[in-house]
Amino acid sequence: MPRGDKSTYTDKEKRQAEHIEEGYLERGVSDEEAERRAWATVNKVHGGGEKPGGGGYGKPENHEPMRKGGRRSHGGNA
Repeated sequence: MPRGDKSTYTDKEKRQAEHIEEGYLERGVSDEEAERRAWATVNKVHGGGEKPGGGGYGKPENHEPMRKGGRRSHGGNA
């Protein structure tokens, strides 16, 4: 499977990446960087594509990366 092939990702993972990318674009991140960060987050959560042949097949989701941004920016050290 060539790099960048999204065939082992579920529709849910693709929707999540789209939604995350939109959030980065709203904050002024370039298109290319927003897409890269979005897929990096999805990979971190799911461990890779969840369909057979993907690295995340049969593994539980880890939602910690989706929470990380809020914790970092709203640390509460005031």
